[in-house]
Amino acid sequence: MTRIIADISVSLDGFVTGPDPGPDNGLGTGGEALHTWAFSEDPDDRRILREATARSGAVILGRRLFDIVDGPNGWDDTTGYGAGEVGKPAFIVVTSSPPKSVRLTDLDWTFITTGLPDAVTAARERAEAASSTSGKDLDAFLMGGGATIGAALAAGLVDELTLHLAPVVLGTGTPLFTGGAPRTLVQRSVTSTTTVTHLTYDVL
Repeated sequence: MTRIIADISVSLDGFVTGPDPGPDNGLGTGGEALHTWAFSEDPDDRRILREATARSGAVILGRRLFDIVDGPNGWDDTTGYGAGEVGKPAFIVVTSSPPKSVRLTDLDWTFITTGLPDAVTAARERAEAASSTSGKDLDAFLMGGGATIGAALAAGLVDELTLHLAPVVLGTGTPLFTGGAPRTLVQRSVTSTTTVTHLTYDVL
């Protein structure tokens, strides 16, 4: 069965960007340290990134994150979804209105204007269709931003939470957890590498 997986890098103090994030500074000041693992040569980092990218039948992201990755300083031919892996699943964007144009026209974009639950439903359907076509078990991934993942967790829309816990304290920035209904997590795996600790939980 297709699972909804929230997958994001986070600082030790719970931030998914540094301070002052924006279109030209997507991860905020100092936030690049959160994603060092995605570009490392550690074999476990490479394996985890490769496996997650290969499992992605669809990917959900919020509008602010879309504006960053589709912006002039965003993804390119060598760095896209999955960093160096550059996967090309279906992308589902939660937004109040679709953009007038898209720079990354070689990617499959769907813009959902009726809310996050509908975006999750659309992503699950796309991932299930991709599973049937490919013969592989594929999932739908929530890649962010932090507010989108936080809202999905609070609404009970997430089956699995994967955190890449970076050894950095940012002090301020975009928090991942901002309240909402409490959730019970069951730890499934922990992998420590030279750059990060990868944590995977089932969300009950």
